[in-house]
Amino acid sequence: MLCAISGEAPQEPVASRKSGHVFEKRLIETYISENGKDPVNGEELTVEDLVDLKSARTVRPRPPTLTSIPSLLSVFQNEWDALTLETYTLHQQLAQTRQELSTSLYQHDAAVRVIARLTRERDEAREALSRITINAGGNVANGDTMQVDSQGLPANIIAKIDATQERLSSTRRKRAVPDGWVTGENIQSFGPIGKSESLYPGSRSIAVHPAGDLALVGGSDGVAGVYSISQNKLVQTLKSGKGAVTDALWWGDKAIVSTAGGSVQVFSEGSQIASFESHAGEATALALHPSGEILASVGADKSYVLYDLENLKVVLQIYSDSELLTAGFHPDGHLFAAGGTDGQIKIFDVKTGTNAASFDNASPLRDLTFSENGTWLAAVSRGQNSVAIWDLRKAAQTKVLEIGSTVEGIAWDYTGQFLAVSGPSGVSVQQYSKSSKQWSEPLKSAVSAAAVAWGPQAQSLVVVDSTGVISTLGSS
Repeated sequence: MLCAISGEAPQEPVASRKSGHVFEKRLIETYISENGKDPVNGEELTVEDLVDLKSARTVRPRPPTLTSIPSLLSVFQNEWDALTLETYTLHQQLAQTRQELSTSLYQHDAAVRVIARLTRERDEAREALSRITINAGGNVANGDTMQVDSQGLPANIIAKIDATQERLSSTRRKRAVPDGWVTGENIQSFGPIGKSESLYPGSRSIAVHPAGDLALVGGSDGVAGVYSISQNKLVQTLKSGKGAVTDALWWGDKAIVSTAGGSVQVFSEGSQIASFESHAGEATALALHPSGEILASVGADKSYVLYDLENLKVVLQIYSDSELLTAGFHPDGHLFAAGGTDGQIKIFDVKTGTNAASFDNASPLRDLTFSENGTWLAAVSRGQNSVAIWDLRKAAQTKVLEIGSTVEGIAWDYTGQFLAVSGPSGVSVQQYSKSSKQWSEPLKSAVSAAAVAWGPQAQSLVVVDSTGVISTLGSS
């Protein structure tokens, strides 16, 4: 009989009840105390599971001192036994480690292939969504159903975009500040010069007519109105009937509003002349193209829609990967920016609908606006006390303007020198000096405002607060 561990004839043979193998008693007891298992089959094993085997054995002589050869041999035997036991254990651990490593490598390889496939499918889906077009489901005044062009924008719309970009971009750098435009000194003297009663509680936006006297606002009751600043009264009421008014703007003398019900409505002289229902959820913001003939809306359904205002029809609807909250066209008209709930400012090529760039503003966007200099984009996130200035040329954030209180609305003036900022705690104006390349704050007013717009030649500011009160700030 040979020991299953040492391979030698045991002095005190015992047998395992679990595997039936024979072991040297001292070796197996040591193994059990360290591992608690049968070294052959790995089953749980205790000392009680060992059976002593009767065999003739030689009585060992009394142990001599270590100075004798038999004593040294005994020590060497003990060391050999320990080494044999350790080697056996290491062999077992090596085999187990190899098996675990092989399994892990296989699982890693499978995971990498799955991730690669999912990434490819995600990219393909995004590409498909960026080009997809659907039935708009909206109706104009005559009740015709509008179809979105599956081939992209019509040729006449692309021609308008190209012509507008060529006309505006060629003169932008040479454009001088118009005569009679406001200066930083004028803005320092701004104060409240007019105030209305509460018109439309829940107001979120305000648009001033180019002539300067009419302000377009709307509230949470689904009604918008045209307010005369000079007469200090409402002159028109526009009933949308599609939920709260979320945004409003002027198209010439016509008013356009978006609603929480997903509709975009066009009014002329107080009467609705078109209504679009392209969005499957809330239509959150509007933007007018510099050509004055193309409108964009964004919505909670993660899409933006382009409209041909000349023919009052939808021409394209494109989906993104997050709900869109605010929007604006580049002053040259070739880029369109939309801010999402994911904190991303998505820059789209207007003609192709492709995503040209994305800026991370950290949290859901509240408002954004392009500067007339064509290179800067100002953006503010919900609940933030600062305004981020992005440089389109560098695709990087170049300045953070600390306002000191919550910001809800922003608006550049025509020259790109002044940025108006509104919030519950008041209105301020940030001024950029090209000569010193420094920012200053010529105005800080305590007039509460949810939205702000510049008056004619920037000689005034028109604001509306959350209760629907319209206030005018200017020089007395």
